[in-house]
Amino acid sequence: MHTFEQYKKFIPLEVMSVLHALVAAGGQGWLVGGSARDLLLGKIPSDWDIEVYGLEAKKLEPLLRKLGQCDYVGKQFGVYKLWIAIEGKAKLNLEIDIALPRTEIKAGHGHVGFTVQSDPFIMPEQASLRRDFTINAMMFDAIEDAWLDLHNGQMDLHAKLLRHVSSAFVEDPLRPLRAMQLAARFGLKLDSQTAALCAQMLSEASSLPTSRIWQEWKKWALAPYPSFGLNAFHDMGWLPNYSELNALIDCPQDKKWHPEGDVWTHTKLVLDAMASICDREQSSADERLILMLAALVHDLGKPQTTRVDAKGHVSCVDHEHVGVEIARDFLFSLGCPKKIVAVVMPLVAQHVLHFAQSPEPANVRHLAHRLYPANIHLWEMLTEADAAGCPPLPASRPALIWRELALANDCLMFSVKPIVTGKMLLIHAVSPSPRMGELLNQAYLAQMNGYFTDEASAHRWLEKTLLQERV
Repeated sequence: MHTFEQYKKFIPLEVMSVLHALVAAGGQGWLVGGSARDLLLGKIPSDWDIEVYGLEAKKLEPLLRKLGQCDYVGKQFGVYKLWIAIEGKAKLNLEIDIALPRTEIKAGHGHVGFTVQSDPFIMPEQASLRRDFTINAMMFDAIEDAWLDLHNGQMDLHAKLLRHVSSAFVEDPLRPLRAMQLAARFGLKLDSQTAALCAQMLSEASSLPTSRIWQEWKKWALAPYPSFGLNAFHDMGWLPNYSELNALIDCPQDKKWHPEGDVWTHTKLVLDAMASICDREQSSADERLILMLAALVHDLGKPQTTRVDAKGHVSCVDHEHVGVEIARDFLFSLGCPKKIVAVVMPLVAQHVLHFAQSPEPANVRHLAHRLYPANIHLWEMLTEADAAGCPPLPASRPALIWRELALANDCLMFSVKPIVTGKMLLIHAVSPSPRMGELLNQAYLAQMNGYFTDEASAHRWLEKTLLQERV
């Protein structure tokens, strides 16, 4: 096990000050959950979680209020949120979750059906049994430079194995979804016994609130190893709960273009490629979320459109358009926000357009319009990932020339801005009316087709068009 010296560069002074204050008050604070796990991986934890032993709530709460702003946010679970000022950074606070050890007893149906008892004097051996996975059950005392690994979490982490802590694992039906996103975040394989326990919870999947389902899928989408998450889902038998994904398994593809196998295999390869492309492009979290979801659902239309003829030739005509409604319903079932779905849908609908049309300025401008509120920048990344999902065919960027033309035509990130406006039509004596709206649409189409490119040529086009109408 490493020493504190190797971890201290990752632990903020503010966290250490809280830990020292707990010891001074007669208690002991352990970094737990993701905080301990990420430190062991040599990463700065995104969340700071401290479990406090030896201090009752009536002593702990006043102490925390002296250290910073403190709210008792989880009365059922004995959880406090502490916001403590970050040294040298005015108006910035570090958020720390602080909890008492607790036991949980299943008392009802679903994810929240538990009776919880906080007790600062129970032993870590008992308190840790409520943890989901061994990699999340490790504890680190940064004051004493001591690790407590009661369930061999370090061994599992090094073995890339996701394993449950105890038989109580089956009491929370959210845990299979957590398994999915953790496998994707850390490149883990699901332990076979853990997979069997996950399968037992399938009947309770419908009890999960959509908001919690979306939180787990969002974490999956932002993870570096998305195929590991889908593999875990498959291994635990939860795919039937997502019929749109389950239908991809054994859905055939033309071997000439898809030597990798069925649509399920292709989708996983596309997802991993998309994650790598997002890393290369340094995509924002919002962009990455959109692109990973687009990669996940881009071929959901194939099971309904795939046909195999008498000679064994496989086709999936119009799968990109058939898949739009399927993808939309699927994403909504995950709790995906409408604004994200709205961007993903045109990416799905247009993801094979570069095979059907030639890369010409007019076609590029039309594509930029059809992709809104997405854009050609995102679309080209999806086409690259799609092409990378067909090994051993070489990876390529089949729509790169479309991207270059979009950049040259100022429509890479946005659709084409109309040159002809209502104000310009008034100059040509076209008064507000239904005809004005029709003429604006006609002008925009003409602009995208390249009949004019600036205001001067737009005026000439309008004069000619209006003259022809009067003749």
